Amino acid sequence: MKTQILPLTDESVKLADKLLKDGNLVGIPTETVYGLGAIGTDSEAVKKIFIAKGRPSDNPLIAHVHKDFDLNKIVNVTREYALKLKDAYTPGPLTMVFESKGVVCSEAVCGGETLAVRIPSHEGCQKLLRKVDAPIVAPSANISKHTSPVTAKHVFDDLDGKIPLILDGGKCTGGIESTVVDVTGEVPRILRAGLITKEMIEAVCGSCEIAKHAEGDRVKSPGVKYSHYRPKCQTMLFEPNEIDRAKEAYRQAEADGKRVFIMCADQMQEAFSGYNLLLLGSDGNQIASNLYDKLLEGEKKADLIIALSFGREDGVYLGIMNRLKKSCG
Repeated sequence: MKTQILPLTDESVKLADKLLKDGNLVGIPTETVYGLGAIGTDSEAVKKIFIAKGRPSDNPLIAHVHKDFDLNKIVNVTREYALKLKDAYTPGPLTMVFESKGVVCSEAVCGGETLAVRIPSHEGCQKLLRKVDAPIVAPSANISKHTSPVTAKHVFDDLDGKIPLILDGGKCTGGIESTVVDVTGEVPRILRAGLITKEMIEAVCGSCEIAKHAEGDRVKSPGVKYSHYRPKCQTMLFEPNEIDRAKEAYRQAEADGKRVFIMCADQMQEAFSGYNLLLLGSDGNQIASNLYDKLLEGEKKADLIIALSFGREDGVYLGIMNRLKKSCG
């Protein structure tokens, strides 16, 4: 199969619509990461997602819909606070887990009774979702456990020959996957941290819990159970007060003949003057936006990426550190 990358235009959206409705997969841009999409009511097409990615069969998918789509067609919206979250933070990087009505196929929810739903803010993605006018289920458009793609070229690098089309909507601005919130209980419960923070949810709902995932729990959300986001090179993670240890690891790896890069916030640039650097930015939103891009850049340049943590896990840094810890094993 030949894989095309096409700029996101009316014509390419029309082609993507036809391919999807014929049971094919399409790489689609969102504001967070690129997704690998199939029509969510088409069981055979959804099965192709798991095959193309090598994705575990118990790791559910997120259904993406346009901003005027009636959620009641596919889920039961039973909590008033869920509507408040929808009004406050969608379209945007927020996924909500509802009770499913069974319209989206069993393969997408891995036999479960809940469905994760998202309304992306990316204008090109919205254009496609309006054209299709059906839920598109989509995990990140990469080989399972690899670093998530934030450009069309990243998708091509992983899935060339496995899908017919990638819509190029530019570099993703968000950079890490959406926040996933279970909205079936008395209070919202974060299953996966992201750009919509606990503090932002509390501002709307008054309270918010963070889920503790235990071995054997039924998975309601992607990004929870498995190792994820790993680049194809070796990685190490150090705390900000471990600069000397990070430098020693760098020198030892260089002595062993390895190509080594330090990945850190801009504020640490001076501390690593003279070292090969992958700079992430100076604040949480910049770091989130650049994290996967720099990991994927680094895997092409380095045998080892030495990452420096940020000394905090509040706000958006909770999602960033979730990704960084998993990407570094």
